[in-house]
Amino acid sequence: MLPPMEDLVVSAEAESIILDQLPVAVVGVRHVQFLTEDGAFEVTGLDEAAERISRAPHILVNRVIAARRLRLGSIRAFDALELYAFVRPARYCLPTVQGLRDALQLDMALDSDEDRCLCIREIVLRLIADMEAQTYRYRAGGAKVAMMMARAAWPWGPHVLRAIETYADHSREDGLAVWSALSEWEDGGPPPKPGDEGVDADEAKSRLAELLGQGAESREGQVRYSAAAVHAFKPREFEEGPNLQLLEAGTGTGKTLGYIAPASRWAEKNDGAVWLSTYTKNLQRQLDQELSKLYPDPRIKAKRAVIRKGRENYACLLNIEETLRAVMMRAQAGPGGERDRLLIGLVLRWARFTRDGDMIGGDFPSWLGGHFGVGRIAGLTDRRGECLYSACAHFRKCFVEKTARKAKHADLVVANHALVVAQAATRFGDPELPKRLVFDEGHHVFEAADSAFSVRLSGLEGAELRRWLRGKEQGGSTRARGLKSRVDELVADDMDAKRLLEEVLEAATILPSDNWLGRVTGAAAMTRFETFLMLVRAQVMARSDARGPHSLEATTNDPIEGLTDAAHALAEALKNLAHPMQALANALLRRLDEDADVLDSSARGRLETSARSVKQRADMVTTWAAMADGFGGPLPEEFVEWLEVDRFDGRDRDMAQCRHFIDPTKPFADVVLDQAHGVVITSATLRDKAAEENDWTSADMRTGAQHLPIPPKRLSVPSPFDYATKTKVLIVGDVNKHDPGQVAAAYRSLFLASGGGALGLFTAISRLRVTYEHIVGPLEDMDIPLYAQHVDPVDTATLVDIFRDEAHACLLGTDAVRDGVDVPGESLRLIVFDRVPWPRPTLLHRARRAAFGGRHYDEMLTRLKLAQAYGRLVRRADDKGLFIMLDGQTPTRLLDALPAGVEVARVGLAEAVQTVCEFFPQNA
Repeated sequence: MLPPMEDLVVSAEAESIILDQLPVAVVGVRHVQFLTEDGAFEVTGLDEAAERISRAPHILVNRVIAARRLRLGSIRAFDALELYAFVRPARYCLPTVQGLRDALQLDMALDSDEDRCLCIREIVLRLIADMEAQTYRYRAGGAKVAMMMARAAWPWGPHVLRAIETYADHSREDGLAVWSALSEWEDGGPPPKPGDEGVDADEAKSRLAELLGQGAESREGQVRYSAAAVHAFKPREFEEGPNLQLLEAGTGTGKTLGYIAPASRWAEKNDGAVWLSTYTKNLQRQLDQELSKLYPDPRIKAKRAVIRKGRENYACLLNIEETLRAVMMRAQAGPGGERDRLLIGLVLRWARFTRDGDMIGGDFPSWLGGHFGVGRIAGLTDRRGECLYSACAHFRKCFVEKTARKAKHADLVVANHALVVAQAATRFGDPELPKRLVFDEGHHVFEAADSAFSVRLSGLEGAELRRWLRGKEQGGSTRARGLKSRVDELVADDMDAKRLLEEVLEAATILPSDNWLGRVTGAAAMTRFETFLMLVRAQVMARSDARGPHSLEATTNDPIEGLTDAAHALAEALKNLAHPMQALANALLRRLDEDADVLDSSARGRLETSARSVKQRADMVTTWAAMADGFGGPLPEEFVEWLEVDRFDGRDRDMAQCRHFIDPTKPFADVVLDQAHGVVITSATLRDKAAEENDWTSADMRTGAQHLPIPPKRLSVPSPFDYATKTKVLIVGDVNKHDPGQVAAAYRSLFLASGGGALGLFTAISRLRVTYEHIVGPLEDMDIPLYAQHVDPVDTATLVDIFRDEAHACLLGTDAVRDGVDVPGESLRLIVFDRVPWPRPTLLHRARRAAFGGRHYDEMLTRLKLAQAYGRLVRRADDKGLFIMLDGQTPTRLLDALPAGVEVARVGLAEAVQTVCEFFPQNA
């Protein structure tokens, strides 16, 4: 049988193109460096380069950024990043020329764009050579995936196919059916109840010495910190609350190993898990690296330490299978869909070799979101809670189930605040919840609790619930599975449960359906829910400034005509939905009891998880109904409510009635802290430094400690760094912070003076983008790369990694960059803040300001932000740096946030530039 014509074309392409003769391009923001087919170097402007690259594919790194700089919609190119993702799946690599070079351990200079061109070509040849080697580790199933991608016109396809078939694939795996090659999880017996043997200070000190290694210098502050942390790892002293230890540790103390030491010792002694919770992905990754010191053998580490995230972070094998099937069907129907085939091909390669299936912050190439769309990536996870559990064909190989089961038997579980709080709230009273917790980045506990315990009665939330209940209702590519498909089999012989299921599905028609946003904004509401949203929008638009691009809000006071009646009508409809949902959840739980003797473990698991999922959503609908029913009346004093129109770039995305606790640490203390036996809450910035030395009022308020009947133990360990001689603060008084041109010019001058290694922090995304456009060209002319959050199509964690890796790069960012970023050495030697980071004057903040001390509350929050930002500047003893505020109105009282003894000078921009040059003479 002859091969298909497209396969002959693929083979012909592989034969006709010689890789080391393909042209190479390095695309900058002002010009493009070429390495031509005959080995000559040429530099052109962007317009000429766009024409050349459009005519013939070039080898380059990151075709998306290249297309953006060339002002082209998209380009066909030999992207070395895509080649790397195929050849070395699930292997971390920064999405830059330097990142690829380092990942491949190539000894090549990158001092100029000509060097980068030569390096890119060598990267490609090395990757192809890897596949041609007999020892290639990732051959299994690769040829079939490569053929699919080659048929989709992937430029690398023919070359990859020829290289990977140099040696036979003895695995006989079907690379497209990747799930068939994955191992199944084993469900052992439930772990025993953990013991309750305490850890003393000597044990913590001994374990800390083991972690640091022989010959390491003992740090007094770290030893004191670790000894204090053992309070949380002793038997609980009082029934009324946990052993709570608040630990403030200045930068450089070594707090991570300081709490890992007693935590790991407790886990070993008691055969139980300690959960280590962080707020940012950056610290999660740092914790993962630190745990390698505790478990140097990767196989032991994989069993004893587990990274646990919400299920929406993990790839869903069923979603991958259904996406693949849809993509292949479109391919058979005719041309089109090539982009989707390329994406699913790279996803399949990754899924075969991934460590744990984590697509958000794990070993998944994060830059694929910029290449193919973040929504496409998110669609491959279970972001909507539509899991079929044991009814899924891939249940025994599910990444989520594997990780959850490993966590049950692990010693240390690395999680995030959101998951820990949500787990405690949804499983309140569950004896299997972890009893020993460490909250690192403890200054974010307030924000995590605020997010977890807030409620939004909104269009998006309603539409999401409708999809969860009713599934796919119209044509299209969505794979939404409704409640009926998930539980129909479970209630097949239970007529009452089947009736309740039908009542739920019928009552759910009140929820927003497809195209609800257009009807609401177009004053063509079809249901009581949409009518309510339409009137919410009308009130917000009438009472706020709608001219800007940002989200809008208004109080619920004096509702406009019809809004209160619409809210009450919606409340009745929501009650009619909540009642059968609650009854259905109870019916599923009743089956667990009545049929206990005939249900196998799989059916029991499905019934239990389905009942819990339905009950959680029924409770949410009940809360919505209560909010709508009480609209226009008095509000319980612990809450604040407002109406909101969520916007992005001036376009409406959602409308909502929002409810928050004024103090979210109260439910956090009741739900999370009170159920634990021992808790450490730690950060470098737990307290407001403006208070007296032993005043922990601000820390108690921000962590929930004030709501516990048993007071916590507290310790503050100062930083060992000499900030007074290593750092300096400049407040620039002659830059008009309201003039974008002046602000951008200041950033340009300061970044050039430092020779890179600079972090620019902004309080508004719009100002960040304007500054980027003004300064990216001049910096590139001086060979200083500039990266920017909200500009570059790369996630924040990867941007920070790139910044850390390139000693003379600059980075612009907002809050996510300011917190939890660890960039030691020359890569970060200058921080420039555009203005004082005062809290945004939202209705929520106004309510909290009134409750927590007015102006003093504003200043406390601002000092904490400044302290966090300043803490990025010195990460090890030999670091030095400057901290510059481009806001001449910076109040002196805010400077209490800075370390004692640091020199503060109020200067003009020219003097600031001169100071930077003198402070870093080798870079000026």
